[in-house]
Amino acid sequence: MSHFIGRLGEKKRQRIKSGLDAMIFGAVSLLGVLARVMSQRLARLAACLIGDFVHYVMGLRRELVYRNIGISFPEKSPAEIRSIAMRVYRNMAVTLIEVLRFPLVRSREDAAKLVDMDVDVGEFMRRTENGQKGAVIVSGHFGNWELMALAFGILAKPVTIIVKRLSNDLVDRRMNELRTLRGNSVIYDNLALRRGLRLLADGGVLAILADQSDPSATYFGEFLGRRVTIFSGAAFFALKAQVPLFVCMCRFAGDGKYKTEMQEINTSALTFCKEDIAILASRYTSVLEEYIKRWPEEWFWLHNRWKNGGDGQTGG
Repeated sequence: MSHFIGRLGEKKRQRIKSGLDAMIFGAVSLLGVLARVMSQRLARLAACLIGDFVHYVMGLRRELVYRNIGISFPEKSPAEIRSIAMRVYRNMAVTLIEVLRFPLVRSREDAAKLVDMDVDVGEFMRRTENGQKGAVIVSGHFGNWELMALAFGILAKPVTIIVKRLSNDLVDRRMNELRTLRGNSVIYDNLALRRGLRLLADGGVLAILADQSDPSATYFGEFLGRRVTIFSGAAFFALKAQVPLFVCMCRFAGDGKYKTEMQEINTSALTFCKEDIAILASRYTSVLEEYIKRWPEEWFWLHNRWKNGGDGQTGG
């Protein structure tokens, strides 16, 4: 009998989850419709209001955000920390709104109006043998990383993005539809190893966000002054496939436009071995760290980057 009740309880929980997922998907869909009928300026203003609501009223992970900013920048006053946090929440909401506006980006001209590609596309093509050789692009949850991927795919070369599956299947499917509107593609992280290597061998570009905690990582280092796991997957792909690795970052430049910057990380003296994978991972992690130090308001502080660093912190 208890087993039967347990099964009923599980079914009820599934029904509740399905109902909540459908409500969230409906809200996101409605928000998308509204975002696409607004001007870009009005949509950004609405996003800032949403960000302020999540920050001040809902308080979503507010304690975590304040604590991590404060520990990472001990020289900053409480007022400065609150100001950074406010802009973090606004950037999170703006990123979502601008993703929902992706259907409006239909051409190279549309993409160029939103993103200034401060990228030497000619050099990128030369290093990839005019697109015949694969490449790994590393970035982080910084600025509008989703818009950067869309613009790079339109203005330079389509990319395949490694993504994590969202718990809400409806929202997950919609996000991937938006990501792949203009030629890009996605691979779920649990399928990335085999498909990623095959893609690189075929001359494709693999994009990886390498700034979050990796519970399966075996390599540790320092990130913003604290011990942390270092994500080495991008280094593994680049050295295994023998392709160049670039860090590409996107930050807000004002007037509704973003600036994308790219730099190649030197791999010339490295081979495919555990030690060199760790070295390469440290190199691109240092670049990500420098961007966060210069523009902390652009980074996604709502993720607990240090939860697997061995410093006693916990969180999601």
